[in-house]
Amino acid sequence: MLYIFLAEGFEEVEALTVIDLLRRAKCDITSVSVTGNKAVCGGHGITVMADALFEELSFDNARMLILPGGLPGVTNLQAHEGLMTLLKEKQAQGVTLAAICAAPMILAQLGLLDGEKATIYPAMKEELSHAIYSENMVVKSRNNIFTSRGPGTAMYFALALIEELKGSEVMEHVKAGLLL
Repeated sequence: MLYIFLAEGFEEVEALTVIDLLRRAKCDITSVSVTGNKAVCGGHGITVMADALFEELSFDNARMLILPGGLPGVTNLQAHEGLMTLLKEKQAQGVTLAAICAAPMILAQLGLLDGEKATIYPAMKEELSHAIYSENMVVKSRNNIFTSRGPGTAMYFALALIEELKGSEVMEHVKAGLLL
């Protein structure tokens, strides 16, 4: 199971693009609200109904945990202690983590990107001071963490996740359907 976490102020393009493309690839992804309410308002005033609340799930079957960017969405995700604990536990268990835009900051502050290649929204690259900063659109670290730069890279980020989960043939099929 794949999980994407939503907090008030999330970047709608990043979250919805990832959900949409992964579902096109027949991946089982659940959107999870960390707000205590299934209705979560993004940074540009678009309200989304999450599939579940954080406290309703066990995450025992997690294969990938995904963090969209956006401010204050990222700081609101970071304020959720249960999510921070879950990220550390699942990374230690070998579960793939993925973060886009400002969200790699969370993984960096948890120490999960120390010494690893990573990217982030360009204006925030100082947040990756213990990582090896890359300007690539999508970066996969040695410890199986995917990072990406921002709204404009969201499709490429989602396609990289599809390739990781389903292989290049499925990724190319989804890509072709998008006319990319």
